[in-house]
Amino acid sequence: MVHLRSRRRLALAVPVALSLTVSLGFLPATASAAPDGRTVARAAGAADAPALAYVVNTKTDRTTLATVRHAISRAGGTVVETHEKIGVFVVHASDPGFAAAMRAVRGVQSAGATRTAPLAPVGTTEEGSVEMLSAEQAARTTRASAAQGAGEPLEADQWDLRAIGADKAAKINPGSPRVTVAVIDTGVDDTHPDLAPNFSARQSANCVGGTADTSPGAWRPYTDGDYHGTHVAGEIAAARNGIGVAGVAPGVKVAGIKVSDPDNGLFYAENVVCAFVFAADHGVQITNNSYYVDPWMYNCMDDPDQRAIVDAVNRAQLYAQRKGTLHFASAGNSNHDLASRAIADGSSPNDTTPVPRTIDPRTCLDLPTQLPGVVTVSATGAQNLKSYYSSYGKNVVDVAAPGGDRLYQIPDTPSKDGRILSTMPNNQYAYLQGTSMASPHAAGVAALLKSKHPHATPAQLRALLKAQAVNPGCPASYDQNGDGTPDAVCEGGKRVNGFYGHGIVDALRAVK
Repeated sequence: MVHLRSRRRLALAVPVALSLTVSLGFLPATASAAPDGRTVARAAGAADAPALAYVVNTKTDRTTLATVRHAISRAGGTVVETHEKIGVFVVHASDPGFAAAMRAVRGVQSAGATRTAPLAPVGTTEEGSVEMLSAEQAARTTRASAAQGAGEPLEADQWDLRAIGADKAAKINPGSPRVTVAVIDTGVDDTHPDLAPNFSARQSANCVGGTADTSPGAWRPYTDGDYHGTHVAGEIAAARNGIGVAGVAPGVKVAGIKVSDPDNGLFYAENVVCAFVFAADHGVQITNNSYYVDPWMYNCMDDPDQRAIVDAVNRAQLYAQRKGTLHFASAGNSNHDLASRAIADGSSPNDTTPVPRTIDPRTCLDLPTQLPGVVTVSATGAQNLKSYYSSYGKNVVDVAAPGGDRLYQIPDTPSKDGRILSTMPNNQYAYLQGTSMASPHAAGVAALLKSKHPHATPAQLRALLKAQAVNPGCPASYDQNGDGTPDAVCEGGKRVNGFYGHGIVDALRAVK
């Protein structure tokens, strides 16, 4: 089952605490001895055991890389990919003691398994809940759009564009084709008529397995059930071409970097590392990340495997930031206060048998959203209130954006659907909701800002995004279901608070 922020599976996200920045960037080596003969013997004895995937994180000098590569081979591992610029090896190995052996190698700073289930043969993913747009709905919406003078046939149902002024912004500046937003996700169907005009094939790839495959179409979804990335791409950059829907930034380019496992739909660390490095090396200015890195909803720094996952993914996303790429990620759909000191995680690891645990989000990190410099986005509905499912947290959420709310915030649109309408594989359209949908709205506004300020660094772009956001402030009460008990508590003031961060993004203000 694909675990996405829209909630084909619910997920959490939260920006990193400042106190952890140094520990993420500079994880120390655990030992300095080379693996001994017993390690090699264990590797030989495990030859018939099922293989796991690992990341081995090292210093980046040539001597260390060569030494570690040799040690990996001696311990029975097979190198799948080497990201020399950030010192990350992706390895397959059968010996359950492989990671411990690697942590004892001089120059290795962290090493660990990226999953708890053995590598599996190719299968199919499980389709989640989605409402496809029917022919009857499409006809009704098209008539309404024409009556309203909307530019796209289905735009009358896109309350989200009007909520952030994206419909008006497009008339001033639809975005520059020199700006690309990469959708790191389940793949993008670039043959969709609303996506084809703005799709950048040269900046797209399939990173599953940890190695970038750029062969034609490799970035496309495995099946129609892997629709999530195509929906996200349409929210960002569906063209204003008179065909279906419009994106927040209909003039920018969109790319697809597929990272979901074909067997279970999960997003493993080696795939995400590959995606960040590929995006950086191919001139992508913005990435959207509506997922968390599996199999752990939170990666705790006191666990050596989880620590290695944090190290590898952080190295990759920081590398991309240094090369000019700003990352966006969704805040999660569990209505959790991410600024609290304890969160119950009953879903990890999600590739084998979950073991309930209580984590401290200050030291157990949701990836990539809790990493330094990543923009965390909460979701709002048609009334500009926090969506009932959206996680939140003061000094955790950076900005908010439309993600939909089908229960309590119903718009006055032809379909009366509080979710987000966007593109789907095979030239279709559908409604989804989630912080998965909020993050690409914010990424689209950032793309407009980047179009206007082409030389802005990721830090400057992040500051501009926060500056143009409009903050409604904490509501007097947040009792959505009317049972007399607040469903969430918003802390903070009009400038920054837990529900909206610095505010709801505003495309019109961005282009002005």
